Amino acid sequence: MSDATPILHMLSPQKHMSPFDVNMAADAGYKVIVPYINVTLEEVTPLVQDAIFSRPPDYGTRTGVFIGGKDAILSLDMLEAARKAQVPPFQLSVVADPAGSFTTAAAMVACVERVLKNKFGRDWKGVKVAVFGATGVVGFASSIIAALEGANVQLVAHRGVDRVIKSAAVSKERFGVDLEAVSGETPEQKREIIANAEVIFAAAAAGVQVISKEDKAIAKKLLVVADVNAVPPAGVDGMELFMDGAQLPDSEALGVGPLAIGDIKYKTESGLFKQMLESKEALTLDFRHAFALARQLVA
Repeated sequence: MSDATPILHMLSPQKHMSPFDVNMAADAGYKVIVPYINVTLEEVTPLVQDAIFSRPPDYGTRTGVFIGGKDAILSLDMLEAARKAQVPPFQLSVVADPAGSFTTAAAMVACVERVLKNKFGRDWKGVKVAVFGATGVVGFASSIIAALEGANVQLVAHRGVDRVIKSAAVSKERFGVDLEAVSGETPEQKREIIANAEVIFAAAAAGVQVISKEDKAIAKKLLVVADVNAVPPAGVDGMELFMDGAQLPDSEALGVGPLAIGDIKYKTESGLFKQMLESKEALTLDFRHAFALARQLVA
């Protein structure tokens, strides 16, 4: 491995780069960290090529690009642009984790997978999963990860089904998965979805409760429910922050809480940065690589 100074260029299409991600990168071992804000897709190629051509090829794995923001599709497009901009042997490693949500999604799916395996002897094959907050980045990434593992995934719309239909179409086009877009706008629609789900991902906005005590009462098939919302009220009634496979109050289902997920998320994001620093080859990392690492961490 080269002794070159590890440099990370952090690109955000928004007006700020997340301090969370900056801190994570520094603690993982990057010595020079430079944020770039309001970056457009078209600007990724020249930025990456400035980074690769200014260092010898053997410095490439000590040079990294992080892609942030809050838009999953744009982040994936920027990731692909960064990959295509490289001119071997001039290369670097790049990772996308918009709003920290790719690593959060990976951690949630891995934590639920562990509970399914240890408590029920199940893997993801044929498991009926309902994703609430499906239009967010966590919901988008977690639905694809679970579907890639063989789950039957429903994307639940709480305000117009068109957006989740679009999300399902994008997921099919990019990742070859079949996701079912369903409307959960009325109480009757929502109850039917909950009553038939075996796993629920509660990935709605912070402070929004999506599963009530009454909802839990009708969830007779529910095995595991995960909640990424640490802001009161809990996304799932009765969910405790550190719950990690314990039984939910007033339910037979087992819960996975936001700080149990957050612990694995933190270790996953840090681990991806370290993979980039330690690799002898240039890496391109998205939520699928995050899930592979999160799986190792929960094991």
